[in-house]
Amino acid sequence: RAAAMVGVPKLAFCMVVHEGKLAGLYAGTPEAAWSKAADLSDQLHIVYKDRPFRTVLSCAPPMYDEIWVGGKCMYKLEPVVADGGELIIYAPHIREISLTHGERIQRIGYHTRDYFLGQWEQFKDEPWGILAHSTHVRGIGTYANGVEKPRILVTLATQIPAEVCRAINLGYRDPASINVADYQGREDEGILYVPKAGEMLYRLKDSPEWARG
Repeated sequence: RAAAMVGVPKLAFCMVVHEGKLAGLYAGTPEAAWSKAADLSDQLHIVYKDRPFRTVLSCAPPMYDEIWVGGKCMYKLEPVVADGGELIIYAPHIREISLTHGERIQRIGYHTRDYFLGQWEQFKDEPWGILAHSTHVRGIGTYANGVEKPRILVTLATQIPAEVCRAINLGYRDPASINVADYQGREDEGILYVPKAGEMLYRLKDSPEWARG
């Protein structure tokens, strides 16, 4: 829609990259080229699952060295976590929430969107990018009558201490207590293991009601 407001002839080259290689290059109007690239991206960059999982072990690769970027391991997988389920960000190498924004995040915590909107006067002057990060990592949920109810449990299995996790409204597990092999090959039991999380988006073939809005 923004491109349509530019009153001169327009052309776009839209690339689709997969596993470090060019998978598609589309040229044309911004609308047409983008649409074709999006169709290919849907095939290459989204993993569709038949049903949700009660437990997801989301393993963060070393390139995610703090939760500020490792949060992708949550929100790229949230759509396939069952209501009331748990997503574990397994990242024994992560020691920081964020070197740049950590102090603010520890003060604000991780909360659902409705938590902030329901108390907007209190949070409206905080950096909106930090609020967005907070909601992305915590996921969707509700806030009514002073009570926040996230849809799922988000747990950190990192070097971030338990008391910090509790203070920022996330769960905690000692990464040394997790045997990755215990989560492998158990999709039929409702347990999903993702060895390199954060890049591929996971979605259900039949989107639940909460994902349609």
